Amino acid sequence: AMTAWLAERVDVEPPLAYERVGLGQSNLTYLVTDARGVRIVLRRPPMGQLLASAHDVAREHRILAALQGCDVPLPVVHGLCEDPAVADRPVLAVSFVEGLVLDERADAEGLSPAARHAVGLSLADTLARIHAVDLEAVGLTDLASHKPYAARQLRRWSGQWELSRTREVAELDRLTARLHEREPEPGEVTLVHGDSHLRNVIVDPDDARVRAILDWELSTLGDPLADLGTLLAYWPRPGDPPTMRFDASTVEGFATREELVEHYVAASGRDVSDLPFWHGLGLWKLAIILEGVRRRQLDDPRNLTAMGELPAEAVDQLVDAAHAVLDAAD
Repeated sequence: AMTAWLAERVDVEPPLAYERVGLGQSNLTYLVTDARGVRIVLRRPPMGQLLASAHDVAREHRILAALQGCDVPLPVVHGLCEDPAVADRPVLAVSFVEGLVLDERADAEGLSPAARHAVGLSLADTLARIHAVDLEAVGLTDLASHKPYAARQLRRWSGQWELSRTREVAELDRLTARLHEREPEPGEVTLVHGDSHLRNVIVDPDDARVRAILDWELSTLGDPLADLGTLLAYWPRPGDPPTMRFDASTVEGFATREELVEHYVAASGRDVSDLPFWHGLGLWKLAIILEGVRRRQLDDPRNLTAMGELPAEAVDQLVDAAHAVLDAAD
């Protein structure tokens, strides 16, 4: 059924081969290859029971379709399948983007020293381009509320925690209280990617320029510094306390967090004095997201990957890292 649906929209030659790819757990990604080697990428929500409003592939489709032709590196959108005769959940179809995904530390080590330094800066520049999108011109002014973003994020993700947690975590509750205390004054409203990190971009294998930024399901309208905070949350550096975060950024030659911030400021001209809050919030959100992954894995083994079950320590370490960020700011 999916083959027939795709054939109506893309020039493909059956039979089509379907293979799950990538390490993503929030939505599942599949590579489709036709008889001639033409490739398409599909994304769908995970299996089993889902939280309301989470894993919204249809919303991701709307955003990607609106941004086609903008100064943001993206795949081409082929369509959204919402036919229950084809799939039990909505399925997003986009073009395959040739390039390198830094899924493993070895991928980062294989880059030249110059490319290692450039990749983070290119990602920071991509964020600046996202934040410069004219919302009215692309038809996304009604994508989300224009109310204060920090308060919205604290409320939304606190709710997600209550729905997905598998245990009591006192230090996360304390972190939530600290973030409420540091909540910044409302700022400008821009498009926010919501999940900006190394594994969500496809880069040029030679110069590490970002060819496409992926995984837009958390995109919304809000404070652009939230994206920069997320980037920092996913960017451990040598000497940081251990976490289970992807550690490619600790490979020799990668830009420091300070360099990422400086490059973003140069590209956007923004004041980043409230960045410690957004950095801490990014770590807090990541902890809650990982707890949700744990919940789905416990509920339905079909959501496991080759990496196996995510341990509780992965969540706890991120909470500790967020406390350290706020301690340093204080």
